[in-house]
Amino acid sequence: ASGGGVAQAPPPPTAPRVRRPRRGREGGGRRKMAAAAALRAWFWNERFWLPHNVTWADLAGEPGPGLQYPRAGHVLSAFPLALGIFAVRLLFERFIAKPCAINLGIQDSGPHRAQPNAILEKVFTSITKSPDGRRLEGLSKQLDWDVRKIQRWFRHRRNQDKPTTLTKFCESMWRFTFYLSIFFYGIRFLWTAPWFWDTRQCWYNYPFQPLTSRLYYYYILELAFYWSLMFSQFTDIKRKDFLIMFVHHLATIGLITFSYMNNMVRVGTLVLCLHDASDFLLEAAKLANYAKYQRLCDAFFMLFGVVFIVTRLGIYPFWILNTTLFESWELIGPYPSWWLFNGLLVTLQLLHIIWSYLIVRTAYKALMRGKVSKDDRSDVESSSEEEDVTANSTRVFSTSSNGSNRINGHVASGQWTQEE
Repeated sequence: ASGGGVAQAPPPPTAPRVRRPRRGREGGGRRKMAAAAALRAWFWNERFWLPHNVTWADLAGEPGPGLQYPRAGHVLSAFPLALGIFAVRLLFERFIAKPCAINLGIQDSGPHRAQPNAILEKVFTSITKSPDGRRLEGLSKQLDWDVRKIQRWFRHRRNQDKPTTLTKFCESMWRFTFYLSIFFYGIRFLWTAPWFWDTRQCWYNYPFQPLTSRLYYYYILELAFYWSLMFSQFTDIKRKDFLIMFVHHLATIGLITFSYMNNMVRVGTLVLCLHDASDFLLEAAKLANYAKYQRLCDAFFMLFGVVFIVTRLGIYPFWILNTTLFESWELIGPYPSWWLFNGLLVTLQLLHIIWSYLIVRTAYKALMRGKVSKDDRSDVESSSEEEDVTANSTRVFSTSSNGSNRINGHVASGQWTQEE
C-alpha cells in the first residue's frame, strides 16, 4: 500500500438473496381452488340431479358398444354448430330467400325519409323520438311549422330506421324453413321411438338409458338453433319484445341443457316436437302477409291457432304432464331436480292458457273485421298524413313466437294491424 499503510482485505462476497414464496399468496391460491371445488361439488350434487342410490360414477361407463349416457361436455358442441347454423342462415337469406321475395314482387325499398332538419334531428337523437304535446308546441313556434307537420316528421324519422319488408320476409322464410325441417325430422325420429307410443318408456330403467346418435343430433341441433338465435338477436330486426325474447332464449337454453344433463331426453324430445308443431304455421302466415296474399295469411293464422290450442291445451297436459307428473312418480319417484323440472313444465302450461286466450281473441276480432294482418312489433308505423297515431285504425292483437316456441313455448304478444 502506498504511504506505508496496511492493505485492507476486500469485504467477503455476500450470498445471493433467495426469494421465498409468500405464504399468503400460496394460501390464497389454495383457498380459491378449494372454493371452486366446493362450488363444483355443490352444483353437481348427486342428490339433487339424480334419483336415490344413483351416482355420477354409475353413469360414467358405456352401456354398450358405441353407446354412452349424456355428458355435460356434450352441450359444448352446440356452440360451433350454432355458428354454422348462423352462417347457413346468412347464405340462405341472400341466395334463396331474397330471390324468392323479389319474384313475389317484394321491393327492397324503405319507408319515406324525413326531410333534413338539424333542430328536429338533434331532438330526435339526443332527447326523445316521440315528443309530447308541450315539446311539439315549442318546436312549432321555433320552426314556424304546423304541429301535425312536426308529428309527421318524427313519424317518418322513426320509420326510416326500421327494416324493409324484404328483410322481414327473408328472416321469416329462414325460420319457416328451419321449423318445418326440424319438425319433420323430429316426427320421423320419434315415429320409431318406443316412448312416442308408450310414454312410460321414458322412465323404464331411468336414468340408465343409452343415448343414440339420432337422439343426440336432434337434441343438440335444437340447442344449437337457440344459441344461434342468441347470437343473431343483436343483428336481427329489433322487436318491441326484445328483452322478453332474450330472457326467453336463455330460459329455453337452460331447460334443454338441464333436461339433457340429467338424461330426461326422452320426454324432452316429446316436448320439443310438440312445440315445433305450430311454429312454421305462424311463419307461413307472416310470409303470406308480406307477399300481400291476405286470404292465405288469414288461413295460415287460423290453422296456427287451431294447432296451437290443440297441442298446448290438449296434448301437452294429457300426454306430457301426465307422464312427467304421474307415470314418473310411479316408476322412479320424486327427487329435487324432478320437482324443479315438473314445476317448470306446469308453469309452462299456465302460459299456454294465457297465450291461447290471446290467439282466440285475435281470431274472434279477425272474424268480426274480416281480416288478420301483419305483426307490427317492428313494422313501419301508420303512414297516414292526417293522423300521428294509429288509435283509430283497425288493430287486432295476436301472438308471435319470433322463432322461439320450444321447451317453454313462449309466444310473445304483438299486434297485427292492417297494411296501409
